Amino acid sequence: MRKVITAAFISMDGVLQAPGGPTEDPVGGFDKGGWVVPYIDEGFGVEVDNLFTNPFDLLLGRKTYEIFAAHWPFAEGGEDDSLAKSFKVATKYVASRQGVDLTWDGSVLLRDGAADVAKLKKQDGPPLITQGSGDLIQTLLAHDLIDEIRTLIFPIVLGKGKRLFEAGLPPLAFKLTHSTTTPAGVTIARYVRAGAVQTGDYAVEPPNELERKRRDRMQRDG
Repeated sequence: MRKVITAAFISMDGVLQAPGGPTEDPVGGFDKGGWVVPYIDEGFGVEVDNLFTNPFDLLLGRKTYEIFAAHWPFAEGGEDDSLAKSFKVATKYVASRQGVDLTWDGSVLLRDGAADVAKLKKQDGPPLITQGSGDLIQTLLAHDLIDEIRTLIFPIVLGKGKRLFEAGLPPLAFKLTHSTTTPAGVTIARYVRAGAVQTGDYAVEPPNELERKRRDRMQRDG
């Protein structure tokens, strides 16, 4: 069985759009592209290295694939040579209903993201790691196909942009397995799926008069 690992760079308010540069994804008038760059330090590099140290395959949406395909095949021999070589040998699975020009060697098109990823998960092989790919992540979450989420939370609020968790997703419980903070203030956390959401109740029973009135008002007014 293969696992799906979502690795996401996000702001404090959950935005993951265009972390790497201003031209990456300006859709919706997003004008803060490249917001990750000022916070890149040794601690950030260690987490990225940990993510890609062992064998893996990439699982990307069309837009992120096109960004990666225009950069990483040309990055060998440069500052990111090691990561570029790791990406080169990995299989790149691209989820896109409308199709995509597979210019990057080792790329495979997935026409139905949820169904095809579910099939991949039943196979033997290395983990499938998502990067960016906000729309694809929503599909994977909606179908409970993500086994682990690794967040790098940057100490900024962006106010607008595509988010890691959009409205309408099903409730899903996760367990924290690791956390640390970089010198630049990036909070790194790893979560694994942990079944259904559990709830409790700290209300005092039976309710007093004020509490009964409050509940009646909630029932009446919403």
